[in-house]
Formats: sequence, C-alpha cells, structure tokens
Amino acid sequence: MKQKKMIATNQNESECGCRQNPKFDGMDLRYRRVLWLVIAINAAMFFIEMLAGRLAGSEALKADALDFLGDTLTYGVSLFVIGMSLKTRAIAALLKGGSLFFMGIFILGSTAYSVLILGLPSAKIMGWIGFLALTANLTSVLLLLKYKDGDANVRSVWICSRNDAIGNIAVVGAAMAVWGTTTAWPDLVVAAILASLFINSSWQILKLALNEYETDKSA
Repeated sequence: MKQKKMIATNQNESECGCRQNPKFDGMDLRYRRVLWLVIAINAAMFFIEMLAGRLAGSEALKADALDFLGDTLTYGVSLFVIGMSLKTRAIAALLKGGSLFFMGIFILGSTAYSVLILGLPSAKIMGWIGFLALTANLTSVLLLLKYKDGDANVRSVWICSRNDAIGNIAVVGAAMAVWGTTTAWPDLVVAAILASLFINSSWQILKLALNEYETDKSA
C-alpha cells in the first residue's frame, strides 16, 4: 500500500512539474541565445560605464564597469564550456570565482587610494549611468530567471547577474547621497560594498565548483 502511494506521489509530482532537475547544464539552444544577448548587454555597458566613471570621477561607477567587463568574459567562458564534461565546467567555474575574488581585492585597493586623494564625483552622471546600468542588469536578470538553477557554470551566471542588479541599486543610492551630502564618501562606501559583494559571490561559486570537481573525480 505504501509503495502504491509513493508511486502515485511520484507520478503526480512529475505531472505537475514539482520535481525539477537542479543540475541544468546549459544544453538548451534558448539558453545559449539568452547568454549571447546578456554578453552583448554587459560588453556595451562596460564601455559606457567606464567612460562615465572617468568623466564623473566616480569609483563606484568604475567598480561597476569592471564588474560588467568581468561578466562579459566569464559569461563567454560559460558559453564556451557548455556541453563539456562536468570537470571542465567545474574548472571554468573555479576560474570565474577566482577572477571575481581578485576583482573585489582590486576595487578595495582602488577605493582605499581614492580615500587618500578625495575628489567629489558628479552625482548627476552617477545617477543617470547608474540607472542605465540598473536597467541593463534587470533585463539580464529577467532573461536568466528561468535558468537560475543548474550546475556551477550555469549558477555562476545567475549569481553574477543578480548581484549586479543589487550593486546598481547601490550606485543609484550613492549618487543620491553624494548629491545630498556634497561629499565623496557615499561613492567610496558603495565601491567598498561592491567589492565585498564580488568576494562573497566568488566564495559561493568556488564552493559549488569545488564540490562538482570532487564529484567528477570520485565518479
């Protein structure tokens, strides 16, 4: 009787789609197209935001621009390794996690340098570009929402995009704070927060990738 109930439950879960495979590996043409579109969005925003960061003298914008560059490169790697072995995809995720970590360290150093040579960033440019970057990242998040669960390679793409949207909200908030306080400190604080976010994301990706790498070795 218990076996019949279990079989019936499994059938019902299968029919309603309650059980979904959490290890989606990216082998879907629609996912590849979405990834290409997200790569194009991130590449365009890197150039726009880096130029704006220099014009505005904003460390937060420069930090976010580097994040767009990192995402462009790592998403390209994600696209390249789709369909390869679990070990190869795990190694790719390890490289992405490592690059995020070093990017976070670089931003922390850049922010510390700016604290010593303070200049008031342009709140107007920060606000407009921050809003544009937020729009770009929210678009990427919505495109990737369907594919947020998967292996370390797929998961890393979602984590980066989600954190980018959070970071852009912080940049817009920093622009408002710079305008309200007429000091550069809100910009520097947000840059430091973004750096911490990168380091935290790198830890999540590295932990998942290491687990998959060890799983492949023991298989």
